[in-house]
Amino acid sequence: MKPTETEVQFTGSQGHKLVGQLHKPAGKARGSVLMAHCFTCSKDIHTMTRLASGLAEAGYATFRFDFTGRGDSGGDFETKTLSGNVSDVVRAATTLIEMNFGPCTILGHSLGGAAVLLATERIKSVRSVITIGAPSDASHVTHLFSRQLDELATKGRAEVIIGGRSFYLQNQFVEDLGTHEVLVAASKLNRPYLVIHAKDDDVVAYDNGVALAEAAGEYATLLALEDGGHLLGPRPAANFVLGQVVHFLDDTR
Repeated sequence: MKPTETEVQFTGSQGHKLVGQLHKPAGKARGSVLMAHCFTCSKDIHTMTRLASGLAEAGYATFRFDFTGRGDSGGDFETKTLSGNVSDVVRAATTLIEMNFGPCTILGHSLGGAAVLLATERIKSVRSVITIGAPSDASHVTHLFSRQLDELATKGRAEVIIGGRSFYLQNQFVEDLGTHEVLVAASKLNRPYLVIHAKDDDVVAYDNGVALAEAAGEYATLLALEDGGHLLGPRPAANFVLGQVVHFLDDTR
């Protein structure tokens, strides 16, 4: 038997239908993992799909979902905030638990990593946390559209270009970022935390991963990758990370 995939729908923080994919292992699950994608990505980016498939093969039920306004989920990206993403993570975790896959590990990539760190204190069933290329300061993401910050502040809305794609944002997104303290959240985890960060990450610098690990103290393990970039694009890097994640999950079951 092989792992299976099932679409799962649930209600997000803004009342929209959110869509996820549940990867179920062939046999009884050894544990479960909730996955949160990066800022302008979706659940279907290779960083998420490769890990989800590999974790299911290793015996872990894995749930990757689209935040409000991204991928197959409803809602408007323009109205997004990090606070909304944090609430979406909480609702996704609740959905996973309701499907009898809990307690869980939550894994977040980039800004999704910040979201899972901030959401952890609201989810009693979180066994451990993993972040990949996550910022230690939520406002770090504004460097991606720094030229539009003045327009956002004066007009309340602006078109931004990120990764060659056009998006509209509202200033409420920027203002909301400043209300979150990611390092404080990391310092309060009090559970196993795997910090994965590539030294050649040119979107979120490696120093962010070091800061997160230092904030979490004795609970954190820093996995420093020599290469792999922000998206873990090279398959050897992705396969290595998969192996390390499985090892971490096995050790913290």
